[in-house]
Amino acid sequence: MHTKKYKIDFLDEIKRIILIVLASVIMAINIKSFVDAGGLFPGGFNGLTLLIQRIGKSFFHISLPFSVINFLLNAIPAIISFKAIGKKFTVYSCVMIVLTSILTDCIPTIYITNDILLICIFGGLINGFAIGLCLMGRATSGGSDFIAVALSERLNIDAWNYIFLGNAAMLIIAGLLFGWNAALYSIIFQFASTQVVRILNFRYKRTTLFIISHKTEEIYQEIKEITHHGATLFHGVGLYNGEERTMLYSVISSDQVKEITKQIHKIDPQAFINVIRTDQISGKFYQKPND
Repeated sequence: MHTKKYKIDFLDEIKRIILIVLASVIMAINIKSFVDAGGLFPGGFNGLTLLIQRIGKSFFHISLPFSVINFLLNAIPAIISFKAIGKKFTVYSCVMIVLTSILTDCIPTIYITNDILLICIFGGLINGFAIGLCLMGRATSGGSDFIAVALSERLNIDAWNYIFLGNAAMLIIAGLLFGWNAALYSIIFQFASTQVVRILNFRYKRTTLFIISHKTEEIYQEIKEITHHGATLFHGVGLYNGEERTMLYSVISSDQVKEITKQIHKIDPQAFINVIRTDQISGKFYQKPND
């Protein structure tokens, strides 16, 4: 039993590392291709780092390394994350930050297209995909993502649109200093990125399950085992044929729906499951730790 659990934990850690390394490579290449080609400012502390770099180069004629600025900016959020969110989560996030920073300094600039609209849309989609991979690995790309995850953990809300508003404020400064074209196009880039993140990140989304089955006790035990959530049992009558029915009601995280429905149909192939998106809940809700 212990050997099996160790194997599962080991494979989970390997999966996290692969996702984080892949996300770092994609994000660095995106910065050195779409972002640099369009003179854009991506969201979060990566965008703030690029803004500081361009201020140094344009106004002080100083070439500042991406990695050094990014490390300094992320220091305080990383310490807060270490205390508020989790140790492993913070360590993996720091791996993401370090790899992205070093790769961004090492990879040469690659221009794929000069069409600014294509740069904004596809650059934003790729950026969002990289952040989504990172979040699947239970880590962040640093900076404002630390803040977004902390808000989601503490207040049980989807905070990514609030981060988008914070990024928009940064772009106002960029627009005042370097002109409004790059700043306004960056809003398109960030909007595309934010929407992809919201689509890929199921962790803070909730789903309600209504399950009608003759094996509700076995199904409940499976829900409890996998999700650590409870359920409520309802007794009723099926009006089509007048038979007595039992129905389980439970709210779970959206990223657990696929696994739960698969296990339910293993227990009872005839089970009827109604899956409903839940926009908001109030009360205690178990959230699996990021660590």
